Amino acid sequence: MDRPLNDPRTLNGWALFDWANSAFALVITTAIFPPYFEGVIDESFTVLGIPFTNSSWFAYLITFSYLIIALLSPVLSGIADAGGRRKFFLQFFTTMGGLGCLSLFFFTGMETMWIGSLGFIIGLIGFAGGLVFYNSFLPVIATEDRFDRLSARGFAMGYIGSVLLLLLNLAMVQQPGWFGLPAEGTLSVRIAFVTVGIWWLVFAYISLSRLPDDVRIPGTGIADMASRGWEELMGVWRRLTDYADAKQFLIAFFCYSAGVQTIIFLASIFAKKELGFETAELIVVVLILQIVAIAGAYLAAKISEARGNKFALYVELVIWTIICVLAYFVDGKLQFYFIAGAVGLVMGGIQSLSRSTYAKVIPPDVDASGRRVDTTSWFSFYDVLEKVAIVLGTFIFGFLDALTGSMRTSILILALFFVAGMFFLSRFQLKPRATQT
Repeated sequence: MDRPLNDPRTLNGWALFDWANSAFALVITTAIFPPYFEGVIDESFTVLGIPFTNSSWFAYLITFSYLIIALLSPVLSGIADAGGRRKFFLQFFTTMGGLGCLSLFFFTGMETMWIGSLGFIIGLIGFAGGLVFYNSFLPVIATEDRFDRLSARGFAMGYIGSVLLLLLNLAMVQQPGWFGLPAEGTLSVRIAFVTVGIWWLVFAYISLSRLPDDVRIPGTGIADMASRGWEELMGVWRRLTDYADAKQFLIAFFCYSAGVQTIIFLASIFAKKELGFETAELIVVVLILQIVAIAGAYLAAKISEARGNKFALYVELVIWTIICVLAYFVDGKLQFYFIAGAVGLVMGGIQSLSRSTYAKVIPPDVDASGRRVDTTSWFSFYDVLEKVAIVLGTFIFGFLDALTGSMRTSILILALFFVAGMFFLSRFQLKPRATQT
């Protein structure tokens, strides 16, 4: 059934998907699963004769997941751009991620470490793979004048939904008796993983029921659509030689993104292992971080308006560098709360500034009416680069952790990524563009 653009039921259904899947990003990747993993896995062990610490193994899980995601991203992007199977693949990756979450209930310790590892990898790939197709629905269901407003609605619903579920999980962990659960053991935490999977699947399938059905394109095979994504990325790579500013910014972005994303993924396991934070305390830290991140994004925008994007990015990178140094020396929970607040302050700011700066340096291709065109392939390149940065950052973190047995050393080394980012940023000039008509 054909649905008109800007249909309210469809738009609300699309935004509901953010409500559904953001719970995984907040509860599983950040707040509850990392410290639980550290708590139930031996501090050190060997696999195939290779020594690991529990935190280095967790870092490698992220590395492996994002390596797969980075390899799949251009393929998925090509399929999404060519259309025809958008809803099918969104449902596939959603189901995959939700089942990965549900499987974490059976992860109880070393004897089931393979279940926890595989479930986390499947969940992460399902989450990231689905986002490609979710985002590609935007121009299919709305006119361009609605893009910003609808995207913001999805972000807001994702934030609200994930925080509500996290608060429920906090109550389950702190007061398991309210839910008829035993005070001892891990059952309440493992049921929290199940709530994420159910939340994700139920609300996502409601969202899917409101999105337009696939319209198969005759003569367009999946292989043809997939190759389109690689061709788009290679086209951007070739064009970078003609756009020195964009190339220089991307190098800087790659360096500091490796540090930013690694810290976001591994901050909670650091707090658990090095400072003895309990799961309930970490949930409170994450909630504070989420709130501060919103204020940080607005603050970064204000600095950018007053002094420009480059200066604002420098400020953010200096703070990130200080965070790494302070984390190396932190020895108390109160100190970590302040560090977490600083991470929240620059977490939202660095991500919003990076995307807006990049939008200003990509080629100003316009059509006859003066509208920007061909931005999708440039932002696909940007997204893949960020995923590769996560692979590099988490691998180095895990390698140093396993080598030295200290997460503090790994955190300190991450400061070099921010220093490198500042160096390459210093060679980048954000030139004002001529007014386009």
